[in-house]
Amino acid sequence: MDSCYEMYNRLTELFTRDTLLMDIFKRAQGLTPFPYYIGAGCLVQTVWNELTGRAPGYGISDIDIIYYDAADLSYAAEDKVVAKGKKLFAGIAIPVDLKNQARVHLWYPQKFGVEINPYLSLEAAIDSWPTTVTSLGARLELNGEWKIYAPFGLEDLFQLILRPNKALISEKIYEAKTQKWKSKWPELTAVPW
Repeated sequence: MDSCYEMYNRLTELFTRDTLLMDIFKRAQGLTPFPYYIGAGCLVQTVWNELTGRAPGYGISDIDIIYYDAADLSYAAEDKVVAKGKKLFAGIAIPVDLKNQARVHLWYPQKFGVEINPYLSLEAAIDSWPTTVTSLGARLELNGEWKIYAPFGLEDLFQLILRPNKALISEKIYEAKTQKWKSKWPELTAVPW
């Protein structure tokens, strides 16, 4: 397998060649002053599409953008950022989902039935995402440099391996996600729970 540096370069080259994704990366720069990442599915699925010879955008149902604002945890504050995002991402064909990761602990128990501690950073949130491959965040800095956060590395991503990250999810959720992804990308290999 390639070195970490080679995989990082390969990943950013794939992002750069994808016109929709690059448009989103550039528009997302308008989210400042909040730290943010474009994360998970759309990034991973862009790589899977390239590696399996599928068209760009295939299987991508939404664009997840996470940001972090612990200063105001109100729904109203998040709603203001979401409204700003609607303007920033107007005309994008795929729905864009903006979430303040500092607020996740407030709604997670009602949605998933499990209490979680507040995330202290964007990276802490990404660390808990369902699989090693989807635990991925990226942003294009204003100076043109890429910021990639991949706490489990990029090897599984480029080897088309799904591996559970048991930090938060259940086996049932992992199985449902892998089954859904394998129906679209049968080349994927899912490591058992």
